[in-house]
Amino acid sequence: MAKKNEIQEEIIEDIISTDFTDEMSSAYIDYAVSVITDRAIPDVRDGLKPVHRRILWAMKSLGLSSSGDYKKSARVVGETMGKYHPHGDASIYDAMVHMAQDWCYNHPLVDGHGNFGSVEGDDAAASRYTECRLAPISEDVLLSDLDKETVDFVPNFDNKEKEPTVLPACIPNILISGTDGIAVSMASKMPTHNLGEVVDACVALIDNPKLKPEKLFEYVQGPDFATGGIIVNKIELPEIYAAGAGKIRVRGRVKAEKGERGKTNIVVTEIPCTMIGSIDKFMDTVANLARSKVMPDVTDIKNFSGKDGIRIVIELRKDADVQQNINLLYKKAKLEDTFGYNAMLLSNGIPSQMPLIRILNEFLDFYRETQMRKYKNLLEKEKKAAEVREGLIKAVECIDAIIETLRGSTTVAQVKQCFTKGVTEGIKFKTKASEKIAAKFRFTDVQADAILEMRMQKLIGLEMNILVKELAKCRKNIEIYSGYVGSRTKLNHKLRADLLEIKAKYAKKRKTEIIDGEAVVIKKAEIKEEKVYALINRFGYIKLIDTATYERNSANILNDYRFVCEVMNVGRLYVFTAEGKCHQIKVLSVPIGRYNDKGVPLESVSALTQQETVISVVSNLKLHEKLLLTTKNGIVKKIQVSEYATSRRTIDATKLGENDLLVSVMPLSNKGDIVLITKNRLCVSFDQGSISILKRNSVGVIGIKLNKGDEVVFADAVNQNGRFIYNEKEYVVSKLGVGKRATKGKPF
Repeated sequence: MAKKNEIQEEIIEDIISTDFTDEMSSAYIDYAVSVITDRAIPDVRDGLKPVHRRILWAMKSLGLSSSGDYKKSARVVGETMGKYHPHGDASIYDAMVHMAQDWCYNHPLVDGHGNFGSVEGDDAAASRYTECRLAPISEDVLLSDLDKETVDFVPNFDNKEKEPTVLPACIPNILISGTDGIAVSMASKMPTHNLGEVVDACVALIDNPKLKPEKLFEYVQGPDFATGGIIVNKIELPEIYAAGAGKIRVRGRVKAEKGERGKTNIVVTEIPCTMIGSIDKFMDTVANLARSKVMPDVTDIKNFSGKDGIRIVIELRKDADVQQNINLLYKKAKLEDTFGYNAMLLSNGIPSQMPLIRILNEFLDFYRETQMRKYKNLLEKEKKAAEVREGLIKAVECIDAIIETLRGSTTVAQVKQCFTKGVTEGIKFKTKASEKIAAKFRFTDVQADAILEMRMQKLIGLEMNILVKELAKCRKNIEIYSGYVGSRTKLNHKLRADLLEIKAKYAKKRKTEIIDGEAVVIKKAEIKEEKVYALINRFGYIKLIDTATYERNSANILNDYRFVCEVMNVGRLYVFTAEGKCHQIKVLSVPIGRYNDKGVPLESVSALTQQETVISVVSNLKLHEKLLLTTKNGIVKKIQVSEYATSRRTIDATKLGENDLLVSVMPLSNKGDIVLITKNRLCVSFDQGSISILKRNSVGVIGIKLNKGDEVVFADAVNQNGRFIYNEKEYVVSKLGVGKRATKGKPF
């Protein structure tokens, strides 16, 4: 028992008390840092996030060279996930697919074979169907020097493999390839740039490390998107690049072409990068704009895009204003959009908002470091190779003594002692001359090992000549590498030459034009006033139809739709909700369509929320007219329409009491009684003159006194004959004898 108590005391001593808030805060910070550094934010040195870096390393490990065979993408995904990136296979495959898409990259890093999706938004085929290998640029500028100890390797997640901490990039890949990522409390979004321009900027910084940031724009004009397009805020780019963040305005490229019968077509040949995967949405938007008369000149839109590029043809009516329609495409259909430039990048594991000059300098510092490590490694290898060849040449010159030493020795250690220190004791030589020569041996350990491994073919005269040539080449390389290692100037010259060589091999013509474009101006079209009908179904979808369509389908419309409002196309709809809100809708904002069209959600054309319940929709209101508002608790209120004359989309329709809701909102004439009916079939009728006109922020007056558990379910104004309809049955007020306002009412 005593031993048990001792164990319990030891357990209690091991329990650490901590505040729950502090623990959660600490854990979340650790999680946030992990997401930032290990997943979402790219490294400024190689421009890659861990998943992209690991995919490329896995492909190199599998031997998927640009000149070799393709292998199934599933093999690469499995290799990456199983050895280096223990996350979902879908995210790994998506990242690999993205690196193979030439509408996302000017220089794709993966060479894909098969269906890798399309710029229109089509998904790639499953990884078991597609194949891939490394693109040549990946091998040349990201992976080429990995075998020369240029970067550090670390154990993978299970300590059974090694992976590079960063790839030894030879170009500023963060600018060339771009990237985007969202982490906790921060994000990164970099556009692609022109390789030739970026290399020229790097060369300029190598030549003049004190180059002023504004001078960089003599080399880097701005982003160069794979989809082309036109950047129209050139004047703002220096400020955006200096701050490391800002909005870049991009337009698609359009042109006017002659159509049939004297008509003109607008042809979209390039899209803004923000429209990748949304071409169908763009076409739907244009079609809706045409139906809603915002772009009445549009008669048809067709998509002829394919392998040869983007071609979207928008057909116009004869004598249409082409520039006006182009401007409408820019403004209303997002053919002009903003790219949110955000240079949030990792530097030594710390995220920083980086100006362009810092991005280039950080890359060049890294490039110098990797190349210095490369040439130090090569220098050591060449020195060792020269040492070996010097030893072999020397050995061939005294080969007889070497052979007698080998034949007369009993152990390898005895031989090495003789080769390195001239120790001949215990070795049986055939001749004294050979023993004297052996006593003078002073080979290095490396040379001794090379001699022991030397093949007899080295004794051939031709092989001797080869050794001499190899030694000369080694000494020349030693001289070159020593120059790079010992002189920053020589190293800079080498880096400069290598960068220009990459430019000569991979640079492409700029795709994106950069200008200071004029702001889009849309001339307000003269709208012909006409009567339309707004239809709202029980699911909360609204649409407009013209008068002819309404007259053809009026019987079905009244049965199928919850609210049917006759309204002028330049007017407004007032949507009242049970929660006491009034939402205004401009009729022009609602698309006009065919009878069978679904329409659009009320939430998309107003500030209505899904938590609200629509109880009434009224239209064609004049400011001098009045509305009657009735609540479920029996409160009535007469209010002037002018109270709702405001530019705000949503206002309070009335002030509601506790646990009260609106049940009816209806226009009032100047004459006639009001009828209220409750859930328990109690009815009251009273002259509307007994209700004063009140303000929006007032509660109202009692219309009917309710018994406990009862509530108002119906309110109406009687017609000229003193009649009203309830539950499809007509009643005469005078025959009901239903009392006055603020009474309990009578059964009917």
